[in-house]
Amino acid sequence: MLSQVNLWPLIGVAIIIVGFVLRFNPMLVVVVTAIGTALAAGFPIDKVLATIGTGFVKTRNLPLIILLPLAVIGLLERHGLRQHAQHWISSIKSATAGRLLIVYLAARQLTAAVGLTSLGGHPQMVRPLLAPMAEGATENRYGKLSAKVRDKLRAFSAATDNVGLFFGEDIFVAFGAIVLMTTFLREAGIEVEPIHVALWGIPTAIAAFIIHAVRLYRLDGALAKEIAQEAAETPSGAATDDTTNNNNKTHGA
Repeated sequence: MLSQVNLWPLIGVAIIIVGFVLRFNPMLVVVVTAIGTALAAGFPIDKVLATIGTGFVKTRNLPLIILLPLAVIGLLERHGLRQHAQHWISSIKSATAGRLLIVYLAARQLTAAVGLTSLGGHPQMVRPLLAPMAEGATENRYGKLSAKVRDKLRAFSAATDNVGLFFGEDIFVAFGAIVLMTTFLREAGIEVEPIHVALWGIPTAIAAFIIHAVRLYRLDGALAKEIAQEAAETPSGAATDDTTNNNNKTHGA
């Protein structure tokens, strides 16, 4: 019966939210969440520690898998990958940061939906390619960018990758979260096929795409206003300095 389901293990969701809102160390938040969820589910502490230790032993080679691609990406960046990406996107006159990110969002969701989650990512795609291309497209229209505008473009590039991956992979039937949900529902007495869970993830993915695409479409207008405001403030400050210098020269004369 649904009334007999123990909902206390869901406290892990609250721990995750609070930890990220308070900007605690992500690794610490994940560990505390795992321990809190296990204890809430009634697992003995020795079993919890044994499970964490087993997981650590099984994934001890994971850093090697992560570091090897990073070395390749670093070598490509050293030989001008970011500069080539900026130069290429600058040759497309109609390209803007918003349009570029909308195209990447669609590609990221579609590839994640068929299980190709490794085609994107922050270290291998956002940092060396996507963010420089967004900066290059904006520079092509407005000239040199301030640090604030660059940080904004990089943040939107990273957020676009996150949204595309998170809502795209929910459609992939072999995704771990779908298996987890079907297992949880089956233990609660609700029989649900994984394919049905994946299909019902499609409306959510479409809604996420539309919402974030609207934000990206509005990004171009927001950047234009912000850059125009910065340009308007800079000449006034320069004019003030010139006036002050002229006054000083007059008084000195």
